[in-house]
Amino acid sequence: MRKLFLTILLAALTLGVAAQGNKYKKYTENLPFQMAEVKAPVIPDTKVSLTDFGAVGTGDVLCTDAFAKAIDTLYKMGGGHLIVPRGIWYTGPIVLRSNIDLHLEAGAVIQFAADESLYPLVKTSFEGLDTRRCQSPLSANGATNISVTGHGVIDGNGQYWRPVKRGKVTDSQWKEVLSRPGGREMKKDYWVPSEGYERGEKGANMNVPNATTEEEWQAVKRFLRPVMVSLVKCKNVLLEGVIFQNSPAWNLHPLMCENIIIDNVLVRNPSYAQNGDGLDLESCTNALIVNSKFDAGDDGICLKSGKDADGRRRGVPCANVVVDGCTVFAGHGGFVVGSEMSGGVRNIMVRQCQFLGTDVGLRFKSTRGRGGIVENIFIDGISMNNIGTYALTFNMYYGGKSVSEVLAEGGQPKEVEKKPVTEETPVFRNIDIRNVICHNAGFAMEFNGLPEMPISHISLHDIDITSRHDAVFQYCEDIKKDNVNIKLIK
Repeated sequence: MRKLFLTILLAALTLGVAAQGNKYKKYTENLPFQMAEVKAPVIPDTKVSLTDFGAVGTGDVLCTDAFAKAIDTLYKMGGGHLIVPRGIWYTGPIVLRSNIDLHLEAGAVIQFAADESLYPLVKTSFEGLDTRRCQSPLSANGATNISVTGHGVIDGNGQYWRPVKRGKVTDSQWKEVLSRPGGREMKKDYWVPSEGYERGEKGANMNVPNATTEEEWQAVKRFLRPVMVSLVKCKNVLLEGVIFQNSPAWNLHPLMCENIIIDNVLVRNPSYAQNGDGLDLESCTNALIVNSKFDAGDDGICLKSGKDADGRRRGVPCANVVVDGCTVFAGHGGFVVGSEMSGGVRNIMVRQCQFLGTDVGLRFKSTRGRGGIVENIFIDGISMNNIGTYALTFNMYYGGKSVSEVLAEGGQPKEVEKKPVTEETPVFRNIDIRNVICHNAGFAMEFNGLPEMPISHISLHDIDITSRHDAVFQYCEDIKKDNVNIKLIK
């Protein structure tokens, strides 16, 4: 009997340890929708150092081959940890493979080279469209069990790639931009980094250049600036502890990934970084974004699922996502859905976050032509301070500009023509927002739906907003308000 009791006790203790073993389990418990438990990838214990493969960490020696050899060696050994020690590791693109952890020790800086010849053109998706871009500085495609961890910095050398608008920088910053070699003012108060960039942008449609031959593509290569971290169709992904900064375009871009954890990272770009989004989670399933900080030149934390016909053809929604305990310091939006949401966005929980100085707090955006359904979004426990425009906005007339830029040009149309409902009509519905405090916003709320497809079934509970302008509602229905307080200030 005693033996049986000990056996049962041991089994119970084992189960208890197993239950406690996944520190991320708590994020998927007690959600208003069903979501599978998300676990960190399991990486073999094998470790190699980057210096074992001839890398020199002085910041002026190209380490591209050393990274490639180290990753290939680990992969052939069944996986493990590539240790990047203290130093400045100057490199071209790094491609992760299955069962590998890229681990940056304290003081380690991976500095991606400012040399477009190192980044070949590849087929990819950018801003929701199938196109070609330069290879991303850090990427993985179809990998399983991968991670980027540690305490170091990954820097994309974004100033080499990005254009700059005069109105977004100070006088001294603008003077420095104009002094950069090879750049030019494409038009008044708008600087581009090269003649090839200027040529590419002039003929582009939604950032896709008017190029047909390989020669034409190569001629506009600098215009095809990449996202910094591109993870495509990967499974079991962890980004933890690292600083990701100064990206050429978007900073972090997981695309069609499954079981992804982003924990305790700092994602930062200059406030003037064009297309400098912090995180764009696109068509991903089962994702945790927790305990992280974002300081972006565009949207901070953004969910997407493809644009227009390309996105509908892909048909992969962004689904089962938890955003918990995150901070956004600057950016066009704190938490954002769209505008590329043609594959749909559903089953999202955003809780216990703070937005400090963003242009918009909670931002939902789309336009005719997108299609797609955004539904089952739950937002609970948001604190916002010094929001430039709207604490909360639903805008179905997005045209590619920030809300501040739109307001400076006179705002959105108040009366629009009703159109037929088709597969190109975006739908936003079943969204619950509660326990929100916003102090010092330009505007309280904006609901700007389509006459043929109003924003519908929105619940607002326990919301306190202090703003200079009141809420505006157009083409929306079944908006339930419970203890919503707006205090206007001068």
